[in-house]
Amino acid sequence: MAKKSFVQGAVILGVAGIIIKALGAVFRIPLGNLIGDEGMAYYQAAYPIYVLFLTVATAGIPIAISRMVSERIAVGNNEGAHRVFRISFLLLFVIGATSFSICFFGASQIVTLMGLPDAVYAMKSIAIALLVVPLMAAYRGYFQGQQNMTPTAISQVVEQFFRVGCGLFLAYMLMTKGTQYAAAGASFGAVAGAIGGFIVVVIIYIIKRNQIKQKFPSINSFERESSFSILGRIFVIAIPITIGAAIMPIMNFIDAALVMNRLQETGWEYSQAKSLYGQLTGFAGPFINFPQVLTQAVAMSIVPAIAASYKLKDYNSLRNDVQIGLRIAIIVGLPCALGLMALAEPIMIMIYPLRKASAIGAAPCLFIMAFGVIFLSTIQTLTGVLQGIGKQMIPVRNLFIGAIFKIIATYFLTGIPSINAKGAAIGTVIAYIIAAMLDLRAVQKYTGAKFDITLTYIKPAVSGIIMAGIAYGCHRFLIIPLGNGIATLLSIAIGAIVYVILLFVTKTITRDEVLRLPKGHKLVKIVDKFIK
Repeated sequence: MAKKSFVQGAVILGVAGIIIKALGAVFRIPLGNLIGDEGMAYYQAAYPIYVLFLTVATAGIPIAISRMVSERIAVGNNEGAHRVFRISFLLLFVIGATSFSICFFGASQIVTLMGLPDAVYAMKSIAIALLVVPLMAAYRGYFQGQQNMTPTAISQVVEQFFRVGCGLFLAYMLMTKGTQYAAAGASFGAVAGAIGGFIVVVIIYIIKRNQIKQKFPSINSFERESSFSILGRIFVIAIPITIGAAIMPIMNFIDAALVMNRLQETGWEYSQAKSLYGQLTGFAGPFINFPQVLTQAVAMSIVPAIAASYKLKDYNSLRNDVQIGLRIAIIVGLPCALGLMALAEPIMIMIYPLRKASAIGAAPCLFIMAFGVIFLSTIQTLTGVLQGIGKQMIPVRNLFIGAIFKIIATYFLTGIPSINAKGAAIGTVIAYIIAAMLDLRAVQKYTGAKFDITLTYIKPAVSGIIMAGIAYGCHRFLIIPLGNGIATLLSIAIGAIVYVILLFVTKTITRDEVLRLPKGHKLVKIVDKFIK
């Protein structure tokens, strides 16, 4: 049951992630074309700070909820699982209110420190979402602990829909007042999205409440846990996870100051430095989030499955889930990385046709950062495994080590005029490579999982490289008769089809794994034609 739920849950969250990123593209593309480099710099100055505070509020506790709920349900303590949810909800309310206060009332000081004082309006606008998102995260963690990813998926899609619609509308309406106000309007979309997503997940909870009691009947032999005991356990699990999740947002915050200052120190004017930073974070950066949301779905689904197996000492299922989880992450993350590298410039020009010069300037950053997706996919999945077995401090340490190397690399490389902002992208990739290698070593040590090198890495790599070459060749062949936009879309579609076919031809995906997918029995009839 755990294995089936883990894979199906990953698929559900993955589909939701694709929808969310598609809506995100609907948001980012017109927003970038509307407010330009300068406006994106204001927006991106506020957004990483928001993500940092949001990470502090929500990164660790929902995972702690998921793990603690899963452990209690596994042994029949449903009442204890629900008590974990109630106590964590109150905790998240307090943390959210505190985060909002710091972010809203300290907005001026924060953005001034970053060197972009006009981003204060965007900072204050987006801070309001911190009052709502943590509460929504409590519900999501509770459902995830039951290995039910559907409520999380639905609320995420609704949240993004309201964020995009409201953000674009306000950015358009406020553009006449200046790019700093337009960026603030775009930032306020996060508030509208948070409210919409919260309402939806509460409605689902009310509808499902009785079904949960019937599906997971509680055994009355368990002693009632004290609130302090539950809070203590939440903190033990959540604090290391939160610290780990905050490392990269902190690095992005350092990037904002480090890149801007280093560029100006090495001869770039303030306006030029601001444009280069906008290209790095506002134009190239968001594309890395697309494959990340797919692999994050694997990580979110694997935590309760691993926790349940670990609690029941079912080590065979645990190792099997670890092996499958890493393979899925590689199978998904590797083609995304290679595809973005092969078509970096065409994609940027297609997405930002009204800002062609900026798009071309951002393409090298996208090429570099895309390579890091391979290792980021590994980090996310292995972090979920280590969190599930109670080793949540290990990925924190490993990412911190990687982050130190990132700061050093960014400082020196950004100061080289010919490299400039690309130095920050290189530093990020270095951090991911180091953290991924250390995480892999830790998972092998503590779970005993062994990975088939050919099946896990070589076959997906061969399929991905062939796919990338075909996609690149198709674009070169089609661009003259069809133009860049259509040629790029067709090349991506052709590359995706080729990759899927190659996965079956090389037997990278097995028949048993297809059976675990939703509607797997129907899909396997098609797959059998390739793997038999």
